[in-house]
Amino acid sequence: MRIKLAAGNWKMNGVQASLAEISALSDHTQGPSEVAICPPATLVAAAVAIAGDVAIGGQDCHAKTSGAHTGDISAEMLKDAGAAYVITGHSERREDHSESDADVNAKTQAGWAAGLSVILCIGESLEERESGATLDRMAAQMAASVPDGATGANLVIAYEPIWAIGTGKVPSLDEIAEVHAFIRKTLTDRFGDEGAKMRVLYGGSVKPSNAAEIFAVADVDGALVGGASLKAADFSGIIEALNAA
Repeated sequence: MRIKLAAGNWKMNGVQASLAEISALSDHTQGPSEVAICPPATLVAAAVAIAGDVAIGGQDCHAKTSGAHTGDISAEMLKDAGAAYVITGHSERREDHSESDADVNAKTQAGWAAGLSVILCIGESLEERESGATLDRMAAQMAASVPDGATGANLVIAYEPIWAIGTGKVPSLDEIAEVHAFIRKTLTDRFGDEGAKMRVLYGGSVKPSNAAEIFAVADVDGALVGGASLKAADFSGIIEALNAA
């Protein structure tokens, strides 16, 4: 059985005082679901020190282990700071930093080499959704972004429709079900039994008010949450909905 995962992506938010929000989650980490927070890199080591049962991850990593890459962070550095996860392929990295599927593939392999589990993001634009190209986009991204050697232990897929991230817009439950079923079939066709073990998260304007209905959809194994993960009062409601799913 796949252990459900509620993962928070703080993006470029958070200072030392924000770590209190992680500590405040301690009463909500005793259920059957796993909880993870990916704070800014400046907070990873400090977050690990106070995280308790909350897993800590990085938001990105460089494909190389070291070198002349000013401002970048390697997967080894994240692991050394105590991280357990790293996010790769988030749409904001793909768009703002022109990251290709090949870049995401290389970063994912770097995460694995460092001993991190990778949360790999895929998702379609509004134009692709409206033109009926969503599943074609998912197939292309998974084929090129997901390296060989993926297992249920080292890879989590996060489906994040780009048009729903931070907008308050959410696909219909039928639309979420269609994409998650397609992702699951694609993973099992390629990786067999391991594909059935990989968790598939939904991300895109997940809130306490809509979490329960999203988590009731088949093949939704949790969520990658942005803004609603910044405050324990909000994120705890999502965790409780996942625990009850």
